[in-house]
This record gives sequence, C-alpha cells and structure tokens, in this order.
Amino acid sequence: MAIVSLFLASAVVLSAEPVPVQHLEGLTHGFLSLRSPEGRLLASGDLIQNMRNDRVTSRLVFHFKDGSLSDEATVFSERGQFLLLSDHLVQKGPSFPQPLDMTIDRATGHAAVRYRDKHGEEKVEDEKMDLPADLANGMMLINVMKNVRGDAPPKSLSFIVATPKPRLVKLMISVAGSDPFYIAGAKKAATHYVLHVDLGGVTGVVAPIIGKEPPDAHVWILEGEAPAFVRSRSQMFQDAPVWQIDLFGPQWNDRARN
Repeated sequence: MAIVSLFLASAVVLSAEPVPVQHLEGLTHGFLSLRSPEGRLLASGDLIQNMRNDRVTSRLVFHFKDGSLSDEATVFSERGQFLLLSDHLVQKGPSFPQPLDMTIDRATGHAAVRYRDKHGEEKVEDEKMDLPADLANGMMLINVMKNVRGDAPPKSLSFIVATPKPRLVKLMISVAGSDPFYIAGAKKAATHYVLHVDLGGVTGVVAPIIGKEPPDAHVWILEGEAPAFVRSRSQMFQDAPVWQIDLFGPQWNDRARN
C-alpha cells in the first residue's frame, strides 16, 4: 500500500480543463447492477438526482447481497462547465476490506478520509488541497462522460483517490472504439472510453514491473441526441477487483433474483 501511495503522489500534474456541459442534468432515478469479473451479481444500485437552479444533487447507492454498502452523495454545478462542489463517499461491509468515509469540500479546499487500519483503530487523513476545476469525483461515470465528445475527448480529468491518504491523480482519456449492444432486440452502439491513471516519470516505468500499476477503467456511453451511460468496468477501492456496472431495467419474474 505504501508503494502505491508513493506512485499516486508522484502522478503527473496536467492543466485542468473542465468538460463543457452539453446536456443539462435533471430529475433522474436510474437502476444499476454491479457484477464480479466472473459475472456474479454483487449488488443492486440506484442513481437518484435532482436539480435546483444550476446545482445538481446526485446520490449513487449500491446495496450488496452480503450486506455491504457503497453510498456516494455528490453536489455539482453545471453553469457552462461541470464543477464539483462536494462529494461524500461511504464504503463499508464485508466487500470492502477497509471501511472508508471520504469527503471533498470545494468551499474549504479540504479532502478528508476516515478509515480503520488493520488493527481496527480509526484514523483520519485531512489534506488542504488546491482542488482543480476539472475534478470529477462522483460525476465521472454517469454525468461527465455523457458530455464528452468521442471525436475529441479531453486529454485528462482530475480525481482524488484514498490511498488511504487523499491523493490527486490524473485520468488520461482515450477512445477504444465503438462496441455493439442490444436493447429489446434492437442493435445499438456505444463509444468505449479508456481511463488510465498517469503515474508518469520513473514511477510509470517501475509500477508495471512490480505489478502495482492500477488497471485501466472502461466506460461505455451511448451517444446521440440524448447520451446515456451504459456500462463501466473499474475498481471501487485500492487493490480491488475490477467490477462491472450496467444500466439495468425492471424484470418481472423470479429469474431477476439471479
């Protein structure tokens, strides 16, 4: 963990370029599923959003079958560009080896992480940070990526990770192509984005050798008149497996339990 923290602390710092708002957010209740790399259903998710003036309050909650919980509440403005105002992430339960409570507050410029160490003792890491304008915690998958142009994506976005100390990193964005999927038998195509943590310098060379380079995250967005999040594959915490989030619809029989 100490080595990974060093890598993240040494990440290359690039200029912050916020993503312009092309599609305003509004009242939303979306349904999501979370699955293991083997396809096993781990959790059901709810995305609940509402908007007042130019301020959006978004909450993404996953209830795990083993009783675990991931609950993230985000507030952001969309006055021309996305701007994160606050973010609060809570993760706890058997699926999370280290319980986590992380808050980001632009008004104070603080990012704080509460966690329990391997001895069960509660620790707090509170950092005063210069929060960049393109900080995307809580907005990346569902909001920001819907407003990215596949033919001209931003080079990078900023993100704060818990190592457990809060660290600011850059996620480099590239397009892997267009992948087909189906809705009620109708064929669609989603733009496949790859998000890569840029470690930079010597750390970027050493990390793959010792097996500590964070895996890339993948996001699929249906573009067009009304872009939509379709799928993602990423880690939810440090050294975690890569879990898959899918947009999900109601099912009306007992097979839905699987």
